[in-house]
Amino acid sequence: MAMLHIVNKSPFERVAFDSCLAHASAGDSILMIEDAVVGAVDGSSFSGKVKAAMSDKTVYVLGADLAARGLEGKAMDGIVSVDYAGFVDLTANNDTTQSWL
Repeated sequence: MAMLHIVNKSPFERVAFDSCLAHASAGDSILMIEDAVVGAVDGSSFSGKVKAAMSDKTVYVLGADLAARGLEGKAMDGIVSVDYAGFVDLTANNDTTQSWL
């Protein structure tokens, strides 16, 4: 049963992203939105955790939120950028959704 995990808090300010990574299962999808998109930037102190998660999970980032924070084009390789329609597709294509607050 595939689950979409949606994270909206910066991994540098809250523990929601760490909690998500600890509970997400192999085959799940993780979508970074709002302030969580800073977790997609390569070279940060959090990027190693995201790279480890990508070994058995698909990681996405909302492209509009990257752009709004001046981070467009700075997401690490392997993270899939989606638009709002892609966000909707992710929710429709997964059995359940978990928002990490």
